[in-house]
Amino acid sequence: MIKKVNSEEYLDAMLSSMRAGTGSIRAFYEHRIGLICTDPKLMLMPWDDHLVHRGDGVFEAMKFVDGKLYQLDPHLRRMKRSAATIFLEPPCAWDELSNIILEICGASGSDSGVVRVFLGRGGGSFGISPYECPVPSLYIVVTDLGVKSEEWYLKGVTAFKTSVPAKQPYLATIKSIDYLPNVLMKREAITKGFDLPFCFDSLNFLAEGATENVCIVDSHGTLLVPEFTNALAGTTLLRAISLIADEVPVDYCAISEDQILMAQEVIVCGTTIDAVGVVRFNKKPIHDVRPGPVAIRMRELLIKDMKENGIPVIPR
Repeated sequence: MIKKVNSEEYLDAMLSSMRAGTGSIRAFYEHRIGLICTDPKLMLMPWDDHLVHRGDGVFEAMKFVDGKLYQLDPHLRRMKRSAATIFLEPPCAWDELSNIILEICGASGSDSGVVRVFLGRGGGSFGISPYECPVPSLYIVVTDLGVKSEEWYLKGVTAFKTSVPAKQPYLATIKSIDYLPNVLMKREAITKGFDLPFCFDSLNFLAEGATENVCIVDSHGTLLVPEFTNALAGTTLLRAISLIADEVPVDYCAISEDQILMAQEVIVCGTTIDAVGVVRFNKKPIHDVRPGPVAIRMRELLIKDMKENGIPVIPR
């Protein structure tokens, strides 16, 4: 029989149990408790939080490098839009949330890392009604930043058309914690030997990757970007576009598989990778099978922008 225990015995057993992934965690915070902790064994969410068992919540992930947090305001603006779409407010003011994030990054003791912010419906029951949860939940965690080598960027990545369709528009434009389609896309990429999956909408036009945005450079040198109808408007892609707009013409339009294969460049953009070129799609070569000048320039501009405009974290 399973042993029935008191709280002290349960806590002892919980703290001694094995858990994967704790080696990369540097600091975390739960607003209900109001403290920053650095022991990952204590990083737990209440089972009855609708964030956990209903996927009722939104999130954002940002990186800080050399003590500077990049694109804090754009990420929080997007989180605010996502939260408003599902009728959710944080348990604190948005301005206070900015300061909390900067404080936790500083308390991590790391110069560089990834900070993830989870805003949930909160605890209260195992039902489905949002009105069962009196107070929203807020969780913030800092993990190590996995830095790609220069060789990785020079080599480029491979991609393919996943069998998982793009999300419905009303879901695709919300950065919800329900990432099951994204998980299935990534699993398929790994099992088929590709670096990245690209999903397509019901009309067979390009939408996005599992955690990245995609754009292409056509034969005329124009940067073509899928319209954000079946894709999340990525903060990294939007910033890269604004930085390179004076150098490269930009157009938002529908993009087909054939256009991808005929492109001069295919580029993916994301928070942790900035920008990298795709050299093969569906095992077929993209142009000269090397990352192109626009992808390289995008990354240069993003790195420069981060150094110049990143917000200093609050040291502890």
